[in-house]
Amino acid sequence: MGTNSMVSSCELSRKTTTTTTMGNKQIKQHLETAQKTGVLKISLQRLQEFPPQLKTYPNVLKTLDLSENRFENVPDELGRLTTLKHLNLSGNRLVDLNEVVGELLKLEVLLLMDNFLTRLPKSLNNCTHLKTVNLSNNQLKVFPTMLCGLKQLDVLDLSRNQITEVPAEVGTLYVTELNLNQNQISSLAEDIAACPKLKTLRLEENCLQANALTPRILKESKICNLAVDGNLFNSKQFTDLDGYDVYMERYTAVKKKMF
Repeated sequence: MGTNSMVSSCELSRKTTTTTTMGNKQIKQHLETAQKTGVLKISLQRLQEFPPQLKTYPNVLKTLDLSENRFENVPDELGRLTTLKHLNLSGNRLVDLNEVVGELLKLEVLLLMDNFLTRLPKSLNNCTHLKTVNLSNNQLKVFPTMLCGLKQLDVLDLSRNQITEVPAEVGTLYVTELNLNQNQISSLAEDIAACPKLKTLRLEENCLQANALTPRILKESKICNLAVDGNLFNSKQFTDLDGYDVYMERYTAVKKKMF
């Protein structure tokens, strides 16, 4: 019994060493290739810490994909990679996002879904080239207002968080699509009507009453695709709202253009 146990323990140790060695070899290969391509993908490696090689890596990367690992934090050295345009840290164990991400001034795509983030750094407001930000399936309780005012930002996904309120600052959000599905939102600032480009607003499975969709939102906004199923009102209460007809005119006009 003891011998079997020792054998299986040795086998497990050998397997783990082999896997680690294979992993290290793969990472080394990826790092070498990335110096030429500017694209580094090290996902699904079960890494608990950033590859130490990145701390002294040449500043040539445009895309960095470290998704589906086990990182709990982002090291300061990430701020060195100032040529980055695409950063994927989804599927890790991040609770907090290091402020150095705000030093990545050329960043256009930031993917952080499927983490445990409870807050975001104000420094993200420096990333004025951001076009897509995905924060789906985290633990955010407060709407990330530091993303308001970013004029290039086109799509913001905040679905599957714990946000309870959409604040007045949302009026300075430049996105064409805002996804707030599956939060705990019970308050929606009507300043959302002032969003200059917002066409698609997803608010499904929240805690909104029908009167949260004020006449100003329905009549004066540019929203032409409003998804509100799964809130605290039924479809008749929605269609009876003051301004619903005006909203439907925009909705129909867009549908006609599509066909």
